[in-house]
Amino acid sequence: MLRYALIPLLCLVLPQAAFADDPVIEDVTARQNGGSWSFSVTLSHPDSGWDHYADGWRVLDMDGNELGLRVLAHPHVDEQPFTRALSGVALPDGTKQVQIQARCNLDGWAAEAVVFDLP
Repeated sequence: MLRYALIPLLCLVLPQAAFADDPVIEDVTARQNGGSWSFSVTLSHPDSGWDHYADGWRVLDMDGNELGLRVLAHPHVDEQPFTRALSGVALPDGTKQVQIQARCNLDGWAAEAVVFDLP
């Protein structure tokens, strides 16, 4: 009897799991430009079109405060992985590490952020 109750539940849950692929941060580079920083981030994600694509990434301090946001304006279905840059990021004096976190328009922010050691 229990197995018959689980079948409809699995039919609801499994399709959602197929869309739960967080964007993957493949590479990060950074350089200082005067008083600010520029970041280049390479992402991969199974973009399928406007309905499901990686739509941004952000630079966070080690406490999780947002320091900069790069919005990705369109899907990259045929360009994987892809790299986009963000300039003008002000970092507090003495910052040695930041976190980079990616986002998808369907699933939101990735569960994990990548810790990046500044050069």
